[in-house]
Amino acid sequence: MFYPHLREGATIGVTAPSSGVQEVLHSLLDQAQKRLESEGFTVRFGKTVKTQHKAKSAPAKVRADELNAMLQDDGIDTIIPPWGGQLLIEILPYVDFVKMKRKWILGYSDTSVLLLATTLKTGIATAHGTNLVDLRGEYSDETTAMWKQVLQTKAGEAVIQHSSELFQKQWQHGNPTPHIFHLTEKTEWKTVNGKDVTVKGRILGGCVDVIRHLIGTPFGDVKAFQEQFTNGEPILWYFENCELSTTDLRRSIVQMKLAGWFNNCSGVLFGRSPANEPVDGYTVEDVYEEIASELEVPVVYDIDCGHVPPQVTLINGAMAEVEVKEGKGTIIQKFI
Repeated sequence: MFYPHLREGATIGVTAPSSGVQEVLHSLLDQAQKRLESEGFTVRFGKTVKTQHKAKSAPAKVRADELNAMLQDDGIDTIIPPWGGQLLIEILPYVDFVKMKRKWILGYSDTSVLLLATTLKTGIATAHGTNLVDLRGEYSDETTAMWKQVLQTKAGEAVIQHSSELFQKQWQHGNPTPHIFHLTEKTEWKTVNGKDVTVKGRILGGCVDVIRHLIGTPFGDVKAFQEQFTNGEPILWYFENCELSTTDLRRSIVQMKLAGWFNNCSGVLFGRSPANEPVDGYTVEDVYEEIASELEVPVVYDIDCGHVPPQVTLINGAMAEVEVKEGKGTIIQKFI
């Protein structure tokens, strides 16, 4: 595995490989830039960031060209898209995975397609966590703020994160707090059997809605990644569900299983979700129980990951140890 490093005073490149930001919301970008620059970073925006038309920031080739330029630019240290979107998968055939430099890409939602594909194809670690617009507050909650410490961890070192105290039940975009989120609900990490668990493995995952579409493509070859980069170590998967019903989530997990994604799997983590709508009494807890039974591995859910913030920063490719004890979670990630 290859681990980038976020240095002090780094230059952050902002490009929109999926959705850009409509003009009416450009102030969010300005606020995020101001906040990051106050912390010593330099922020460089690409042209795609402030455009949006028909569910994408720009045509696929244009988005890919700008991303490639930033990935190959020695003057840019880290890439953070403004947010996710819907159609990032369109750019993958144009992404130059050979010439890209080893630098962090940070984000979630549709961005997780790029994150997972990059790690699987290159062995370069990628970071699933906050996106740019959620860094615009006067300050960050303790969970979100860890993105910097995680990305500043050096190869060979380890970083520890803990579950949040509170999470946000629903977005209130018109009523932002000083740290953006409205953290009102008590966080509780849960397990299928209700018992405390500890699970270890090379961590991989993303937003299940979109990464499932990598199955059967050159960008979702988990077997090749295992053979080349994991030294036989098991994979610890994490998923977060943005919009899927329970039956659609179940179909997605079964497809992953049939594709061999869970071969040599040590456990599965699921983030909190605004979706997971039951179908005919079939609940998400039923899905989790079936996965635990079929794979015979621990299943942890409602972790700080995804569209119900805040979220920890998970490093695709890192060695992770996750402990859940009395509803609290601890994640140790080793950059080895």
